[in-house]
Amino acid sequence: MDYTHLGRTGLSVSRLCLGTMNFGPATDTQTAHQIMDSAHEVGINFFDTANGYGRQIRLGLTEEIIGEWFAKGGGRRERTVLATKVYGDMSDPDRPWPNQGKLSALNIRRALDASLKRLQTDYIDLYQMHHVDRDTPWEEIWQAMEVAVQQGKILYVGSSNFAGWHIAQAQAAAEMRSFNGLVSEQSIYNLLKREVELEVLPAAEYHGLGVIPWSPLQGGLLGGVVRKENEGQRRLEGRAKESLEANRPAIEAYEQLADDLGLEPAVLALAWLLHQPVVTAPIIGPRTPEQLDGALAAVEVSLDASTLERLDELFPGHKPAPEDYAW
Repeated sequence: MDYTHLGRTGLSVSRLCLGTMNFGPATDTQTAHQIMDSAHEVGINFFDTANGYGRQIRLGLTEEIIGEWFAKGGGRRERTVLATKVYGDMSDPDRPWPNQGKLSALNIRRALDASLKRLQTDYIDLYQMHHVDRDTPWEEIWQAMEVAVQQGKILYVGSSNFAGWHIAQAQAAAEMRSFNGLVSEQSIYNLLKREVELEVLPAAEYHGLGVIPWSPLQGGLLGGVVRKENEGQRRLEGRAKESLEANRPAIEAYEQLADDLGLEPAVLALAWLLHQPVVTAPIIGPRTPEQLDGALAAVEVSLDASTLERLDELFPGHKPAPEDYAW
């Protein structure tokens, strides 16, 4: 496994990040623990979760599964760079109550303590805001995060699903407080979804944030979906089917390119992300140990200039704004 620093920090993380959103709803506890053990065995030290994951069964379930794994000992917690998130409403759906979500100082304090309890740990390495909170001033957010750092409950702060100007706004407010501010941004980014190239990636690069792409396979559309469809392994419905039909010629050509390179389509999609300068680690979300094994090859893939140009032809991206749409 290769490692890199998370943005401008001195923190070393693996070039692949283990996403845990499937733990609980799609992957049982025993299999989830097996996947996390396997991740450590191959050198993946960067794990991502959120306080709301598992909500299909029970809010906080995914964090609980990870906490049970940490409790097994054997250096599991010490060897893991743990990232979780705060923002989503954690109140009982049948009895909703105020201040159970978003980024007020009160919710940050309560949500952080609840995550620590579920995760069975004393601290979180990377505490991420799952979404921008337009109703809470940055002075309040940063004060709450500063307190958490001073208490030793978190080490770094990250964002997720922020616009470029949100990143700039957050960093300006943090600088006024002599606070480190954001060190990472987690955004949807893949060959089919490249809007972050307009302003989010330039903002992240300018402010020294590491970018952590989620949905690197765009819901499976970049994972060999046409071949699986032809072999009767997968049948898409709804938006996924509409997206496939809208992009079918490009996706078919993409899968042929992967075949020509001797790569699985999913590996090619991950490898492309790893060739983007601001990307720290794409999030892989295996449901099974086999899916984890299949993603590992991406770290070893080197794509030449002609392949990268061909991918840009199939899935056109964006230049940074404003040159993308102006002179």
